[in-house]
Amino acid sequence: MIPDCHPLALRSGALTFIFNLTKVFPMDTLHAPWRIQYILAPKSPPSDTSLFVQIARSSEDEKNLVIARGRSCFAMLNAYPYTAGHLLIVPYRQCADLGELADNELTELMRLTCRCQEALKRLMKPDGFNIGLNLGKVAGAGIAEHLHIHIVPRWLGDTNFMPVLGQTTVLPQALNELAAQLRSTLETLAGTPAN
Repeated sequence: MIPDCHPLALRSGALTFIFNLTKVFPMDTLHAPWRIQYILAPKSPPSDTSLFVQIARSSEDEKNLVIARGRSCFAMLNAYPYTAGHLLIVPYRQCADLGELADNELTELMRLTCRCQEALKRLMKPDGFNIGLNLGKVAGAGIAEHLHIHIVPRWLGDTNFMPVLGQTTVLPQALNELAAQLRSTLETLAGTPAN
């Protein structure tokens, strides 16, 4: 029961009305219990450079699941995906907020996002996408100091009994195999090599 002082409770005379937001705004639940490995894993001590800066500086694209590089940003598979094909589009420059990026960085970030979405459409044929950013820890950012766009392909029924009851996910393909296929698809889209 929500207490009368809670912001979701409105008083009208002697009656208390409580909005059930899930009825007003129905929500899909995407269960990803395998991500607990990431949540519980030891975290590196704070550093001046984020994990994404380290990946950006690395030449080990296959090991790091990087699928495309541009002048100011790169795309990679999420090593702890919500669904198969979960991509991250990341600026090379470490910024926590969109307002810190230059216009050319913002433009390339969105163009690479569009290219990667198109590659996922062609390769994996999802029914839809969740595309967005989590800015700040309270918004759900795992690496809050370095903004990144998530592209999460969705399929009808992609939440099934395995993650809900079995605490297990079924990723239909190895990440490195999918990364290679996405690189190839991105090369085809651009007509030039992605790396």
